[in-house]
Amino acid sequence: MTDDSLRAEALTLGYGERAVIDDLSLTLSPGRVYAILGPNGCGKSTLLRAFARLIRPKAGKITLGGEDLHRQDTRALARRIAILPQAPLAPSGIRVSDLVKRGRTPWRGLLAPWSRQDHEACEDALRAVAMTELQERPLAELSGGQRQRAWIALVLAQQTPFLLLDEPTTWLDLPHQIEVLSLLRQRNREAGTTVVSVLHDLNLAARYCDHLILFGPRGLVAQGAPDDVLTEANVDLAFGLASRIIPDPSAGTPMVVPR
Repeated sequence: MTDDSLRAEALTLGYGERAVIDDLSLTLSPGRVYAILGPNGCGKSTLLRAFARLIRPKAGKITLGGEDLHRQDTRALARRIAILPQAPLAPSGIRVSDLVKRGRTPWRGLLAPWSRQDHEACEDALRAVAMTELQERPLAELSGGQRQRAWIALVLAQQTPFLLLDEPTTWLDLPHQIEVLSLLRQRNREAGTTVVSVLHDLNLAARYCDHLILFGPRGLVAQGAPDDVLTEANVDLAFGLASRIIPDPSAGTPMVVPR
């Protein structure tokens, strides 16, 4: 049986002489929804970028399906991993529909005609984020929340088994945060997509994710099910925050209440 896990093995990441992640070993198994949590500067986004092969490890390695990520074919890897960075850039004047079409690039040859499968993938992605009626609008004319949903549609159109999202709820009001996290969980449940998101809201992470990975200033604090990770001791270690953990009255998942 093939192991399609994404693994960090004795991984050290950093910039210049400074290590942000040090000697980390971690396994992201297929078919789950993960949240990477922790204070600013603890290495959450750096780790996500390393999983997308955007930066090279200073030590250790990352493997996908048992093979070193940095030895894999670029196009083949883009069919397996899609990433939404924290501050994506788009060409001036681009329309939403054209942005989303870029998600099909890994699946198309240089001169390949636009296929029915490409069209359906884009339409499904736009519909999933409720952007169908806005698809002909220039991206720059949209609100911050609408732009974020358009970017999410792009990575959905890529149709990869792994989705890596750096703060996907940025710019979204609370109802749209819930809508996006519900959408990502639904994508996981229906298509088996592995979703890995950097999030700041601990309570929403506990509600919508199966597995939490919590970092603090000194590295990994805890990982596992929300009930096991979000404890008063772990929140204090990660954030230096005194809190109470109570059951979410709606979902029953742990809810962090600052003291």
